[in-house]
Amino acid sequence: MNARAPHILLVNPWIHDFAAYDYWAKPLGLLLLAAALRDHGMGVDYIDCLDRHHPRAPFQDPRARHGRGPYHKVRIPKPAGLDDVPRRFSRYGIEPEWLAADLAAAPRPDLILVTSLMTYWYPGVQETIRMLRRAFPGVPVLLGGVYATLCTAHARQHAGADEVVAGEGLRPVMARIAAMTGYGPAWRFDPEDLDAFPYPALDLQREVGYAPLLTSTGCPFSCAYCASRYLAPKRQVRRPEAVAAEIRFWHEAYGINDFVFYDDALLIRPERHIIPILSAVIEMGLNVRFHTPNAVHIREIDDPLATLMRRSGFETIRLGLETTAFDDRSALDRKVDAQQFLAAVTCLRRAGFSPHQLGAYLLAGLPGQRISDVEQSIRTVRQSGITPVIAHYTPIPHTPMWAAAVAASRYDIAADPIFTNNAVFPCRTEGFSWEVLTRLKQMAQGE
Repeated sequence: MNARAPHILLVNPWIHDFAAYDYWAKPLGLLLLAAALRDHGMGVDYIDCLDRHHPRAPFQDPRARHGRGPYHKVRIPKPAGLDDVPRRFSRYGIEPEWLAADLAAAPRPDLILVTSLMTYWYPGVQETIRMLRRAFPGVPVLLGGVYATLCTAHARQHAGADEVVAGEGLRPVMARIAAMTGYGPAWRFDPEDLDAFPYPALDLQREVGYAPLLTSTGCPFSCAYCASRYLAPKRQVRRPEAVAAEIRFWHEAYGINDFVFYDDALLIRPERHIIPILSAVIEMGLNVRFHTPNAVHIREIDDPLATLMRRSGFETIRLGLETTAFDDRSALDRKVDAQQFLAAVTCLRRAGFSPHQLGAYLLAGLPGQRISDVEQSIRTVRQSGITPVIAHYTPIPHTPMWAAAVAASRYDIAADPIFTNNAVFPCRTEGFSWEVLTRLKQMAQGE
């Protein structure tokens, strides 16, 4: 192919939900794609509908720390079928008129790429694509991302894109770009080698407050509630020296102090991966902070690793505990037992981490789960001396638990992803309850 290099607009869409918060949420896949497109000679523009730093956005919450913070939001009607939920529904992100002005100021692209995340956020994708079509009639729209991969048929029918690309990796996206634009350059790096990729195009953001890090893809576990193995079937791990070099680059070139690990299995085989990464950070004398919102595996944490994490700058550690009903968890996962959890907490506390730095995720709303089991898990975590963090269960297609979720839900979650919204406890037969939600929050906060 010898067509001219296209100009491509990449868009991170709105969120439509009952609740949303920017907990270090950057569209890393889209920013990596943007960097790859530039590396192959294509022009790139970027619009983030979730931009908290938009010039027209209100003053930022001063309580926000290390790059986190609340999104701007506007109340909108609830989706059909969720009228029974006594909660407000909102569009999170910039206002439509701000987006319209930004699109009017942007050059007309040859192709628009839209990403997607949570499956039940697809109404935000729909609204975003409608706006894009009004601004650039005739320009084809390609949709990718998590929703596009997990609910491909639904996305093709309902999202409004011209084409939907499913699956992980750069190859399928580049193939669709070539088919839609006629531009298919020779590969300038190996798309199967994570270390060969250019660094994500963080410079396209309005503000670079922190750097997301992806040091590996995939996960060796097959937890019943998680789609990691479906979304990233192949486990790939970057070289520790390459990760350390990227940390140093963002720190020195952009003054970034906060780094957020997006890995699903950061601590697996620590002696080959995280230990040499952190040792290099210490050796380089970098004064940085690390955060793990995706949770880390508990069983790998011992005294030497906990001490290394403390010395290298770990600030926010989330442990993937999920439940303390250890006798009944074999159908859920096989990640950790009671002794391993308590031993890991002891090591982290002994290394100097405070209770507010340490949190353990606890799943609530699983099919057949009793609220009393969640309450007992909260009490157990609090007794260990760290903070319980309630994670509402989202039913996800292609996971081992999906069939049980479909059977347990009071909604037809197989027909429409909107009903998998974790804010409504879709697998709780009694329906959403402010009383239950408030009680769990108060228990987690020690009230």
